[in-house]
Amino acid sequence: MKTYIRRREKNDQLVIVYGSWGTDENVFVPLCNDDFDFILFYNYSADEALVLPEIKTYSRITLIGWSLGVWAAEYLSPKTGIKPDITIAVNGTPIPADDRFGIPLNIFEGTLNNITEENMEKFYLRMFGDKRTYKLNLDRVPHRNVKSLHDELRWLYNRIMEQKEPGFRWDYAVTSEFDRVFPAKNQIGYWSREDNTKHIVLPFQHYLFHKWDSFTDLIQFVLNYKKKGRNR
Repeated sequence: MKTYIRRREKNDQLVIVYGSWGTDENVFVPLCNDDFDFILFYNYSADEALVLPEIKTYSRITLIGWSLGVWAAEYLSPKTGIKPDITIAVNGTPIPADDRFGIPLNIFEGTLNNITEENMEKFYLRMFGDKRTYKLNLDRVPHRNVKSLHDELRWLYNRIMEQKEPGFRWDYAVTSEFDRVFPAKNQIGYWSREDNTKHIVLPFQHYLFHKWDSFTDLIQFVLNYKKKGRNR
């Protein structure tokens, strides 16, 4: 697993993100500013030791899992020893390779067995939803080689197949109804069973982070959405 850290001594807010398969810091840095510390976990198969900054006292720690990062947060978060105050699952579920509640197995396995540069470009196009949005966000496309992508997805697949029952606390779940990567129907089916998770459905695509200027704005949107009584 790789770790990316942004830190300022004055900050008392921490945002932790568990990225999806194939991501790197380019996907999330545009949402970072100097108002909060930031830790990104990604490339889960990378043979690197867990790196964490020195322990600070934060007034609020927010954990965000995106896509397969929802599962990764459940699997890896206990190893960090960091206890979040708020948890937000974005376009994913704790059962990410599943015909009912995740990415259908034939699609998951088909992706694993057909990772090429050409297919990855098609994948990122689906991630952003359309060609226009993809081109406008080229600076957010990960810089990963095919081998690292294959190694990571194989690692994820093997671990997911071994998983136990989900047991992480998710306060909020955000689902994009036009998701072309992780079927919205399956996300809705999963989160509708979780009475303690506030579920928000938005008219966006799989990658929705460009809709906000920063993680602070995204987090406030999620918290305020609950107050407006529009959660599902």
